[in-house]
Amino acid sequence: MFQGSLPALVTPFANGQVDVDALKKLVNWHVDQGSNGLVPVGTTGESPTLTHEEHDLVVETVVQEAAGRIPVIAGAGSNNTAETVRLVTAAKAAGADAALVVTPYYNKPTQRGLIAHFTAAAECGLPIIIYNIPPRSVIDMTPDTMAELAELEMIVGVKDATADLSRVPATRMRCGPEFIQLSGEDATALGFNAHGGRGCISVTANIAPRLCAEFQESTLQGDYETALSQLDRLMPLHEAVFTEPGLCGAKYGMSLLGLCSDEVRSPLTGLTDATKDKMRHAMVHAGLLN
Repeated sequence: MFQGSLPALVTPFANGQVDVDALKKLVNWHVDQGSNGLVPVGTTGESPTLTHEEHDLVVETVVQEAAGRIPVIAGAGSNNTAETVRLVTAAKAAGADAALVVTPYYNKPTQRGLIAHFTAAAECGLPIIIYNIPPRSVIDMTPDTMAELAELEMIVGVKDATADLSRVPATRMRCGPEFIQLSGEDATALGFNAHGGRGCISVTANIAPRLCAEFQESTLQGDYETALSQLDRLMPLHEAVFTEPGLCGAKYGMSLLGLCSDEVRSPLTGLTDATKDKMRHAMVHAGLLN
């Protein structure tokens, strides 16, 4: 169920509030563009600045608008196990297909603590995708810890944002080929799939969903010559999007396409003029703008 290009969906705002109408339009646009799933209220969805009520609203809206056409993996992570359980439970009640649960940040649990945290999330009865992103959460879940968690029925895969391609075969050997490995790093997604991955939870796919989906399909079919050509079109955009925080780049690019505003919540800010120019040039290179 979970493979290919899965946009880490932005949360559109209008005058400081969640723009529900724009969110609904985005869901339908992604379905039309061929995205293979949606991942709302992750970090790219500005989950750290959303209230619990807003978080639940976004998940409910995306699930209802997707209407089973593509799967929805709801962001449900926290460094508080009780809060994570609440978010996973709410995602299950909303009808999400799975929950994306990040390794707890700041409080630096041990590997034993990670097992307890993710076991509690799995006991909610919704499939769980582990989100391992050491650059942000500081802690790194080891492949051996992941293998222990993979024995639980509801722990079905990982979003790996380590950018370490050797992790893919290491995890595959420990967790088995059925354990779903999704890249969390756009620029290395081709190599990730070549090593055994099945897709990418992508920031760039907010702006270029069709091209990202076609790129993923090429890699999954083993057509790396085509995939390299598609990556050549995407790579300047990957670089431009992440010049400043990725969701700011994504929202600006989407605003140029008339999809939503580029409004973000503090402490994030809009892009500098230099980064805006870089984004425009990259979008032209990718064939998204004239």
